[in-house]
Amino acid sequence: MREILGRRRGLLSRRGDGGPELIGAALTFATEWRWPVLPGVRADPQGRGRCGCPDPECTVPGAHPFEPGLLAATTDARMVRWWWSNRPTAPIILATGGNAPCAVSLPAPAAARALAALGGRGMRLGPVVASPTRWSILVKPYSMEQLGELLYAKDFVPGSLRFHGEGGYIALPPSEIAQGEVRWERAPLPGSASPWVPDVEAVVDAVVEALTRTGVSAPEM
Repeated sequence: MREILGRRRGLLSRRGDGGPELIGAALTFATEWRWPVLPGVRADPQGRGRCGCPDPECTVPGAHPFEPGLLAATTDARMVRWWWSNRPTAPIILATGGNAPCAVSLPAPAAARALAALGGRGMRLGPVVASPTRWSILVKPYSMEQLGELLYAKDFVPGSLRFHGEGGYIALPPSEIAQGEVRWERAPLPGSASPWVPDVEAVVDAVVEALTRTGVSAPEM
């Protein structure tokens, strides 16, 4: 499936209180796109931007696996239905790598400027996941060796970039995490095939160039 530039937020992106919306999205990811998913830990119901896990210093509140752990991620429809039937408001966590997409993420303000610069150059991007603090550009699976060679060849890589490869994860729309809504900044087009995503080399080259040209040196978040 081809992905085109522009914002398409209608698919699997509406906010709600869980239930059919979240389970429907999780089933689409798992069974139609073959992306392994699992439920994440909820944000602290008392608010204050805290995580529902036991770690008071959690750095990704409400946006990570807990019980079950990441290795439980699956594309099995029965397991997905069981999880979200019992935990209807749980965030949807994608286990990146393997046969699933990986991701490159950066702080939201820098990401918005970088994507605007890339759009002006006609750079083709696939889906982009946005949270209030960080945006994640989905890319084709890559190995740590491939990533290491790519970064080694760069004179400069912004410290605010993060790489979500094998053994990593990101939260998918329409999850609700401690910082707020997870949504599509650039949504996949509707259809049964797994969405098209670019190579990691193209994204890193373009993002580093865009951040350098726009003078963005975003702090780590």
